[in-house]
Amino acid sequence: MGSKNVMKTVAIIDRLQRFPAALSAACAGLSPEDALYRADHASWSILEIVCHLADEELLDFPQRIESTLNDPAAPWNPIDPEGWTTLHAYREQDLQAQLDLFTARRAGRVAWARSLRSPDWSNTYQHPQAGPLRAGDLLAAWGVHDALHLRQISKRLFELGVRDAGEYRTDYAGEWS
Repeated sequence: MGSKNVMKTVAIIDRLQRFPAALSAACAGLSPEDALYRADHASWSILEIVCHLADEELLDFPQRIESTLNDPAAPWNPIDPEGWTTLHAYREQDLQAQLDLFTARRAGRVAWARSLRSPDWSNTYQHPQAGPLRAGDLLAAWGVHDALHLRQISKRLFELGVRDAGEYRTDYAGEWS
């Protein structure tokens, strides 16, 4: 008899709860200049990534999960993560204030997620581009989204190290891949 593949909602929510500490640790000690560093104009700075994460807590994953759980046929509010960078003046924000904002918003959303009683994670929203998305898909993606942005921050930290090395080689440490 095969075991049923069951989403580990408690593990995902626990990971969501722990993430602010990992994010704060990754950003600890950054100067304002380093928080704004971009290797190129197509990349986001660490400050922009943190601002994005704070906005996501308010405007994306939790809101869409809640909508899908409550009324899967209800249209979602549109989002524009790229546009938020300008609209919300990400490059003018304070890194610590944004970390605090993200942490507070995440705590509230984790408390909400823990308060759900017997949610139907199979409730499905028909997304016009992505196709059918279950509430469980959104919960799983929310947790993975954190890891993707932590990887992005790690890359910025690597790029800062290479920048600061100047003429000295950094390949002895390893290459970014």
